[in-house]
Amino acid sequence: MNLVRTSLIAACAIAAPLAMAQNTGKLKVGLMLPYTGTYAALGTAIENGFRLYVTEQGGKIGGREIEYVKVDDESDPSKATDNVNKLVKRDHVDVLVGSVHSGVAMAMAKVAKDTNTLMIVPNAGADAVTGSMCAPNIFRSSFTNWQPAYAMGEVAVKKGAKRAVTITHKYAAGDESVRGFREAFEKGGGQVMKDLSVPFPSVEFQALLTEIAALKPDVVYTFFAGGAAVKFVKDYAAAGLKKSIPLYGAGFLTDGTLDAQGADAADLLTTLHYADSLNTARDNAFRLAYAKTYKLQPDVYAVQGYDAAQILGIGTNAVKGDLNKKAEFAAAVEKTKIDSPRGPFMLSKSHNPVQDIYLRQVVGKENKMLSVASKALADPARGCKM
Repeated sequence: MNLVRTSLIAACAIAAPLAMAQNTGKLKVGLMLPYTGTYAALGTAIENGFRLYVTEQGGKIGGREIEYVKVDDESDPSKATDNVNKLVKRDHVDVLVGSVHSGVAMAMAKVAKDTNTLMIVPNAGADAVTGSMCAPNIFRSSFTNWQPAYAMGEVAVKKGAKRAVTITHKYAAGDESVRGFREAFEKGGGQVMKDLSVPFPSVEFQALLTEIAALKPDVVYTFFAGGAAVKFVKDYAAAGLKKSIPLYGAGFLTDGTLDAQGADAADLLTTLHYADSLNTARDNAFRLAYAKTYKLQPDVYAVQGYDAAQILGIGTNAVKGDLNKKAEFAAAVEKTKIDSPRGPFMLSKSHNPVQDIYLRQVVGKENKMLSVASKALADPARGCKM
């Protein structure tokens, strides 16, 4: 009997340090982001923002040093499942952070849900991630495609537009953004005359710009980002359309792209959950720290990366580094108002930000805030059963 008792005590003594080591060892963060292609700059900004927050915490979150495992997802949904499985099953990451492309994020979310791996989405707005695919272990620090689009639909109606044409890449993000705009625009009495699209990642817009000129809508709504946004804005101006048909867009049209777009972007109106001229103490401190660290001005992607790290920090601190306690992690995040550079926000029951959407105008090389287009806008989270 004494032998059994001694063995049990010894086993417990071994188990305790092992458990402690598991909770205090390095926290492995799997960054699955685009580092090449159309969205490369976006992926870099997200990583920069994430790392800035970690640096501000002394390089640790929940008492654990961070180890980064990076994968270039190439914005290619066909490679996404293999890539995310490598991070989860080969590299044994504690948390997945990604991605930019909605199709890639959908594949990541499926694996995260199936394996109960913690996941934070720092950009991709795929509605389903916090809608029909919602899960207690999946969080988003960015937006749904519906949010800025719905807000812009409301703006267009208030500005008196009656007829609209939409144009985007033919993929999940574009389709969902157009639907969000249409929902608000038609609710307000407007009519979407036609939805135009090009295959991703094509930037051949000329034929569609000719069609827009022939249709003569009151306004054009668009969802493009990265290199495609640069090309579309320049082509739209070159076709002479900017002077006759207002171009409205989700904010990604002019975020991180103004240097390349130059004068062609002047005065464009967009809606987004961040702007360059919020002029709050929180945002000013963030912008200064980011500029000092990276010799660059931050954009919405940097903010979303920063807030992804904040979400991880809030949850990990609450569970004292033990990410096996996913219910406690989620409970802590759900009840916390996140002090973001964009302005404070909370997560909805589906773990999507409930946030102000700003109306911005391009002035020089800034997306200056004109007003709050939609206050504390919550995504409808259609299909979420959580």
